[in-house]
Amino acid sequence: MGEWRKTACVLCAQNCGLEAYVEGDTMVKVRGDRDNPRSRGYVCRKGMNVVFHQHHRDRLTHPLKRVGSSFVKISWEEAVGEIAWKLKEIVERHGPRSFAYMGGGGQACHFEAAFGVRLMRKLGSRYHYSALGQELTGIFWASGRFTGRQYLFTIADEGEADMILAVGWNGMESHQMPRAPVVLREFSRDPGKLLVVIDPRKSETARIADIHLDLRPGTDALLTRAMIAVILQEGWEDREYLARHTVGHEEIRSLFAGFDAPEAVRVCGLDFQRVREVCRLLTTRRWCMHTDLGVYMNRHSTAASYLHLLLAAVCGRLCVRGGNVIPGHLMPIGAHTDERDPKTWRTVATGFPALMGVFPPNVLPEEITSGHPERVRAVLCCQSNPLRSYADTTAYEEAFRALDLLVTCELAMTETAALSHYVLPARSGYESWDGTFFAWTFPEVYFQMRRPVVEARGEPLELGEIHVRLAEALGFIPPLPADLHEAAAKDRLTFGLALMGFLRENPQALADMPFILAKTLGPRLGSVHLAALWGLLQGAPKDFRKAAARAGFKTGPTMGEELFRAVLDHPEGLIIAVADGEDNFSLIAHEDKRLHIHIPEMDDWVREIEPGREEEALRPDPRFPMILQAGRHMRMNANTLMRDPAWNEGKRACTVLVNPADGERLGIGDGDQVRVVTAAGEAVIEAEVTEATREGQVIIPHGFGLVYQGVIYGVNVNRLTKAAHRDPFAATPLHRYVPCRLEKV
Repeated sequence: MGEWRKTACVLCAQNCGLEAYVEGDTMVKVRGDRDNPRSRGYVCRKGMNVVFHQHHRDRLTHPLKRVGSSFVKISWEEAVGEIAWKLKEIVERHGPRSFAYMGGGGQACHFEAAFGVRLMRKLGSRYHYSALGQELTGIFWASGRFTGRQYLFTIADEGEADMILAVGWNGMESHQMPRAPVVLREFSRDPGKLLVVIDPRKSETARIADIHLDLRPGTDALLTRAMIAVILQEGWEDREYLARHTVGHEEIRSLFAGFDAPEAVRVCGLDFQRVREVCRLLTTRRWCMHTDLGVYMNRHSTAASYLHLLLAAVCGRLCVRGGNVIPGHLMPIGAHTDERDPKTWRTVATGFPALMGVFPPNVLPEEITSGHPERVRAVLCCQSNPLRSYADTTAYEEAFRALDLLVTCELAMTETAALSHYVLPARSGYESWDGTFFAWTFPEVYFQMRRPVVEARGEPLELGEIHVRLAEALGFIPPLPADLHEAAAKDRLTFGLALMGFLRENPQALADMPFILAKTLGPRLGSVHLAALWGLLQGAPKDFRKAAARAGFKTGPTMGEELFRAVLDHPEGLIIAVADGEDNFSLIAHEDKRLHIHIPEMDDWVREIEPGREEEALRPDPRFPMILQAGRHMRMNANTLMRDPAWNEGKRACTVLVNPADGERLGIGDGDQVRVVTAAGEAVIEAEVTEATREGQVIIPHGFGLVYQGVIYGVNVNRLTKAAHRDPFAATPLHRYVPCRLEKV
């Protein structure tokens, strides 16, 4: 007989609570967990099919080493020893910049980062490449200038709002907040609330909106500058808020004075009076804003993010209930790395800085193939599949083949693993203790530590354990006294006291804490990730402890242990802290506790976003007269986490969406095979003629082109994108605006 076990979805950043029905070492089926305090039983189609992620025929079970054109099975001892020796040799010969770490958590397993980042730093490197740099570092950077720290970004407080502004965000499909479709339908049906969508196409969210501004693709920044100009020129801004809570509000006015908003709106393809009405709503309603990849991966990416924050600021909607608020957190999802600080590393060939502690994957191929003496020569790739997840697959293939060492730690034989020198099998999110630090709730701080619900098959290890073994083989873990091991074997109170004594005598060992906990408390708990959680809670900062006290936890030296026990006692997840909901400004890191809304480095860029220049830039290229949206959130894609195509059997999962007018003009019918051609390459794909896209725009979903059991399923849209087609500041790929042409095959 089987049993139901509590866990969570690992396929998107919402991590909705699940209950898995397990028989032996097999997950048979899942359902939404009604006890989960965040998702409350909600789960989407992806979560309901997570069994396909856990169980499939391409799962890795043993360490593999490339020999010639194939792989041979080797022991963990051999794999770790050989990799450590090669890493050491490469870094000693070429310097610490020769090593890059690509990973850190993905959608559901963040504890690996504690060990991976520490290993990277012990090797002397700062090159951490992450999916955050593929999508979000522009908004994190702009938020950091506003709040003083890049990890102090804001989220929408829709529970206290009477209007949601959705910009380039299709929450009905992409979520981004708990129970997004449920919340959006409630907003749509409530006569006292408004849902306003700014999106070129009539997305699933736009279809239920009260107001839909279907702007021309690529004009988000121009429209936002026009909206701010309207508000300031009409005198509708919240002057009291700006005077009390912001710095730089007088300086930003020059960016919008005399700006021709009606002409800008015309270039955006919209009616000015309708846009003006929305501007008035923004200055009279209690609204919050969701922006997403439609903005972050579009023209003027970082500048557009800055303008959206300015729009919220002039309307008085930042750090206030029902607006966009800084959430509380147990652990920030990134580090503050100010590009103005000379200590912040930049890439040697392309010159991009770390933002939010990570570098943009878009530039890594150039960093490898540049010929620079300090070029990247070794990559440790964990929980990421760059050959399908990141822009310019062709460039990545060329670059990864040029590496001296490529090591992949993964669940499956991915496309990246297939090019690697070593492939190390990792346990899945259902075979290990793990969790995430996404902060999607306010004022509550939610946390769930998923426990293993099935036994791993073969010899896979927790991802953190793989890093620990490499660190040990490299000689990075300091000698630990026997009494520390003995204390860990007794109880956590005894261990905590012994650890404090050890650190007093060896303060330099604090930097190696993840490894020390893994080697001492890890065996006792049966998990290095669980040991890292214990250490995190013991060392929680003062502000978090105050927030935990608001959630009912007792202050004092035993609070960390009390929190740890509570996490173990609540496999469904729990509220571990409550932020101050009445004074969100107190979380701002600037000494004056004000938002610094003028970013001088953005002035020239914003001024360049004007109607005449934009109209010229948007003029279609005769060779590529249409616009490809490279990527689409929908119920049938999950990046590259769902390897087995059987989960979409019988569905049209990977097609190119074509507007009926374009189909008629080009002689393309529904179901026809068409060729999509860009400057990067071409692909043949089935056409789906539908009004779900607008005329002149075609859409191909991401997460396909996967090789499963030797067969390619669907089209890899990243084969059609160039790495150089990117934001000039954050290097975010401009996937939502790729010039293309369509040909009937």
